Amino acid sequence: MQPTGCVIRVCAMGLITLTQPCVFAQDKYPGKVIRVLTATPGSNHDWGARVVAQELTLRIGQRVIVENRGSLSTEIIAKDTPPDGYTLLFYGAYTWLQPLLAKVNWDPIEDLAPITLAISSPNVLVVHPSLPVKSTQALIALAKARPGALNYSAGGGGSTPHMAAELFNYMATTKIVRVNYKGSGPSMLGLFVGEVQMMFGALGPMMPHVKNSKVRALAITTPKRSPLAPDLPPVSEALPGYVSEAAIGFFAPKKTPAPIIKILNNSMQQALKGLDPQIVFNAGVEVVGSSPEEFARFIAADRAKMGEVIKSGSFSN
Repeated sequence: MQPTGCVIRVCAMGLITLTQPCVFAQDKYPGKVIRVLTATPGSNHDWGARVVAQELTLRIGQRVIVENRGSLSTEIIAKDTPPDGYTLLFYGAYTWLQPLLAKVNWDPIEDLAPITLAISSPNVLVVHPSLPVKSTQALIALAKARPGALNYSAGGGGSTPHMAAELFNYMATTKIVRVNYKGSGPSMLGLFVGEVQMMFGALGPMMPHVKNSKVRALAITTPKRSPLAPDLPPVSEALPGYVSEAAIGFFAPKKTPAPIIKILNNSMQQALKGLDPQIVFNAGVEVVGSSPEEFARFIAADRAKMGEVIKSGSFSN
């Protein structure tokens, strides 16, 4: 019996030796710079990633840097990134809705690990000043009178401006046609120069252009009036039940160890609480902060809601 005991003892020691490097690596995480991939400049993705990265750097013990990789960001994290917690994704609805729109090589459930829903921003419905409407009701009436004649801009399929406009089309039974641009900045510019007539843009980046009269704001997409833009009525006053907000959060590759996800979530929650409230308010966003499980439930609910719109015959892909 004694030799068997010796064998067991040796095997146990071997197992401990084999597992120690993994445990040690997680205990020492992070041990180097963390990269956050996000969308192109000129959007809440870029702004949010940078302000959170600054606060996260102070709390996690390593420098956190931001790289603008555009729509490739999700693919890189899902398919080309080691699950070690050193390359993360900061992105919104495109990440979980694009697979419903086109064939892509990632799956938001199978390939990504939610960390936290970080920020949320209302959209603002804006039109070019040349369009003769000053309310959501008037816009709906014009769109119904001229089906297919009005265009809206969006920075990519599955982006929040795209989904917000298509939800509007679906609920209002209008046919406003999408014009696709490569990113938020170009899509806004297309509206400013009159290539399109309207857009659902993120509140923070859009409001300075409302103030200098480049565009006319008609409504906000929150369920009721928001302190972020108290003078704007909600779209739901003309279209009961309409709500659309740009929610953006952090992801890691799917197989990232749970202890690393926990470290990141805890540090991000602290970083979000450390953001300057006035800067956040001026940017037109609201800080959320959630558990990974809460973020996963949010994604599932949004996919179900927008999946119904996408399946409708009126959807513009």
